[in-house]
Amino acid sequence: MVRQFIKSFIRSNLLYYTLGTLALVSSGVLQLALPKILGYVIDLLTLRTATLARISWLTLGMLGLAALVFSLKVCWRYLLMGRARDLECFLRDKLFSHLQSLPVKFFHSHKTGDLMAYAINDLNAIRRAFAFGLVFFIDGFIMNSFSLVVMGESISFRLTAISIIPLIVALFIILRIRTPLRRRFTRVQEAYAKISEQTHENLSGIRVVKAYVQEEPEIARLNETSLNRMKAMLDYVRLSAGLGPLVELCFGLSFTLALVIGSSFVSRGVITLGDFVAFNTYLAMLIRPISNVGRIVEVWQSAFASMDRLDEIFEEHTDIVDGPEAQSWGNQSNERRLRGDITIQNLSFTYPGASVEALKNISLNLKAGQTLAIIGPTGSGKTTLVNLLLRLYPVGRGHLFVDGTDINDIPIEVVRASIGYVPQDGFLFSASILDNIRFFSEVHSESQVEEAARLASVYDNIVEFPDGFDTVVGERGITLSGGQKQRVSIARAIIRDPAILILDDSLSAVDTQTEEEILQNLHEVLQGKTGIIIAHRISTIKHADQIVVLDDGKIIEQGTHQELLARKGYYARLYHLQLAETTFQEKADII
Repeated sequence: MVRQFIKSFIRSNLLYYTLGTLALVSSGVLQLALPKILGYVIDLLTLRTATLARISWLTLGMLGLAALVFSLKVCWRYLLMGRARDLECFLRDKLFSHLQSLPVKFFHSHKTGDLMAYAINDLNAIRRAFAFGLVFFIDGFIMNSFSLVVMGESISFRLTAISIIPLIVALFIILRIRTPLRRRFTRVQEAYAKISEQTHENLSGIRVVKAYVQEEPEIARLNETSLNRMKAMLDYVRLSAGLGPLVELCFGLSFTLALVIGSSFVSRGVITLGDFVAFNTYLAMLIRPISNVGRIVEVWQSAFASMDRLDEIFEEHTDIVDGPEAQSWGNQSNERRLRGDITIQNLSFTYPGASVEALKNISLNLKAGQTLAIIGPTGSGKTTLVNLLLRLYPVGRGHLFVDGTDINDIPIEVVRASIGYVPQDGFLFSASILDNIRFFSEVHSESQVEEAARLASVYDNIVEFPDGFDTVVGERGITLSGGQKQRVSIARAIIRDPAILILDDSLSAVDTQTEEEILQNLHEVLQGKTGIIIAHRISTIKHADQIVVLDDGKIIEQGTHQELLARKGYYARLYHLQLAETTFQEKADII
């Protein structure tokens, strides 16, 4: 998959790559003329046939050639190196877009730090391959091929053949170790991802770490992970570090052979002194390309290892897709708006990999404009029901209908665009409160943002901040209190003016007075809208049109507040228990 993306990118940038390659090849070929000119000058001086004018013209020619080579190098660096940066951005965009399309269950089984390593470290390895790796490969191939041809054809084939034997041996050894080098680099990447994940996790939960005085154990844990990465890196370096000395040793042998045999050829008149100097200059020019063979192998093996890792992510696909009927909505999908009628018929659901059903034969009927309240113990399936309505998990056909249409026949975009959802954790981005409420969209004006904040009963808190709505909250909204985060999240849902508003235990962190104020405002907001409120406090939901009590994934009670109290079941017991707690707290406050 990654290789297909790369091919697509190269095809779309073929002109840049063609011009860059031509500039690179031309600069390499032109460089090969310099040793021949130098050798020619030496022969002229040796034969005492050189004139000042002749030497001057040859010198100017060499300077002009050097200037042209310099210009060509600037061109290929801009064209080829620049495309490598573009390729990195292109692949990162593809990766991020793909991650956005994956279902929630994928992120439950993949750590954030590991995914960050894919987006940074692995893409950087690919960029290096298509920058220095590509240039070194082309340049090395050109320099080696043309140099050997010139050395063999115009100077001495025998001298060339003998001198390059050590280099061929070195090249064979380098190619032999590329597979183990790739395996070891993969382990280095995995170790890096482990450090990234552990660091991210620690910093995200720093308050818990400090509260439990776990700083030292966390430091020790990270040190152990760092040592594991160091061991993996040393294992990799031990293999790759030998490439440089190996090439240098082989070059030393090549120069020794060239010096001994070449001087013999000069003394016997087989080659001229100028040819001998040119030959050694060509041999010296081979040092850089062949020395880079080891680096080329290292860079490309690293890139291939990263491509394999990225392919594992790109091979992941969502099982939540629009069916044929949903696709027929076509261009109207952005225009059509759901009313909010919700019908659930015998809905059961089991999370992927689980053996126990999270929901069991749920049946509900909620008319547009009504409010449904869901209450029940932790793990009873309240949030699961909302997740299915949001199509975060696949839903079987014939069980969940919106406006009389099977939810599988409605485009996912339409379903989610019609819902204002406030999750339990009230997640906020590290941005201004203004941007968090309007979700980085310029569609909503500042006055609309302020009105949404008032309805969520958080306006007064915001204006007390020195920067007001421009106040930047920390990561995950850490600089705000739990209640403030929840209310900002509610404002973010309200401003969308959704057909269906879902509050998933979104008032748990606010006091009873603020809760009552928000509920009064929500009564105004929910006029003509469908509301679903999940809560643990009965005071939050007692005015709902329908109340459902869930336990162990099943509906055990259903009705209005008064109807459920009359049944004297779970709901009634919970109500009287919470009422007694409230009365006790009020008396304690008086004392």
